[in-house]
Amino acid sequence: MATGGTFLTYNKVLPGAYINFISKARALGNIADRGIMAIALKNNWGIENKIVTITNEDFQKNALNILGYEYTSENLKPLREAFKNAKEVKFYRLGTGNKAKATIGGLTIEAKYCGTRGNNIKIKIASNVDDDNHTIYTYIDDIIVDEQIVDTIESLVENDFVVFSGTGELEDNAGTNLQNGTDTNVNNSEYSKFLSLVESENFNVLVYDGEDEQTKALFESFTKRLREDEGVKICTVLHNYTKADFEGIISVKNDKNLVYWVGGALAGAEINQSLTNKIYDGEYEFEAKYSNNQLKEAINNGEFVFYYDIDNIRVLKDINTFVSFSTDKNSDFSNNQIIRVLDSTANDIARIFNEYYLGKMQNDALGRDIFKSELINYFNQLQAIRAIDNFSADNISIKKGFEKGDVIVDLIIEPVASMDKLYMKCIIE
Repeated sequence: MATGGTFLTYNKVLPGAYINFISKARALGNIADRGIMAIALKNNWGIENKIVTITNEDFQKNALNILGYEYTSENLKPLREAFKNAKEVKFYRLGTGNKAKATIGGLTIEAKYCGTRGNNIKIKIASNVDDDNHTIYTYIDDIIVDEQIVDTIESLVENDFVVFSGTGELEDNAGTNLQNGTDTNVNNSEYSKFLSLVESENFNVLVYDGEDEQTKALFESFTKRLREDEGVKICTVLHNYTKADFEGIISVKNDKNLVYWVGGALAGAEINQSLTNKIYDGEYEFEAKYSNNQLKEAINNGEFVFYYDIDNIRVLKDINTFVSFSTDKNSDFSNNQIIRVLDSTANDIARIFNEYYLGKMQNDALGRDIFKSELINYFNQLQAIRAIDNFSADNISIKKGFEKGDVIVDLIIEPVASMDKLYMKCIIE
């Protein structure tokens, strides 16, 4: 199993890619796609105990089948917010319960998933005039989601909402609702299970929408472990959690419901894009009126804040919670656009090394030259899309390490950030 992360000395035991980023001292393969957000949400319908991958197209066309509600439902507002910018969501359903059931003569109907949403399912059976068959309709609310024409109970097949069982003849029925579907309360252990499952998934941004400080700390620890020990450069969006003081944690200030939009926007942002000044185009209403002093304080605290700008609500600055600047990690590390460049670099180079070089390329001068050429090509791609600047092949040094399989790479890169301040001096003559 290939591993990775950061290093303090050249003493790693497991094979893998270990990459550090530090600021240069100063006075005071290809680029992987982004766009994937991971989240656990309470819902009363859907697959349990499993991560479900939902694309934007899936969500728009098949939300009812996957999540039990139509795309426009109030229940799905969080995912509509995320999909304003995300391309894909790794979704985990929180909550289980009992399945709703009903019996019509010899036919037993059971909801496919547990939860109270099953109580909104109705079965109608109508005999056909021209033959001995019956048409069996499955409704959720007033929407027909399935109809089958069969002659016996045994001929029925399950659909996306119910499972049929029983034997014998079908009986006409004007409509029978399933009953006794229940929901369970969500506790912290479910978030732990979600994190253990999502760890093996590929995603860019993780979101927790709750206010429980213990659970926030759990997400913080998970994020730090993946970033620093496993070399998986994700970031996590929380509400009002600036105490993390960490480049991998984004703390949303205004309203907790904004974590959905922010998570999707951060996931969907390319490495050469910034969310600074981006217009909020979601559905939630929230307070965004702050004085200049309050906005300055928010930036100094490492808060991701929205503000009113004439007719629009905008992101003030695309930042994370890191504020403990030092000579090794300066204010650049609080800028999410720069972090996206660094994270993509770490993820991509680790992937390139692990897939094409680890155990496959000899660690001699030729092998190291080939790997260096790979790195040069990669950073030239970053420079071509204006994610970094002033790069040249001389910025990369590669040499053999202390053990025969060790490869030591030192490089200098200069990430590009978007313009966010203008200083102009105008002399009038």
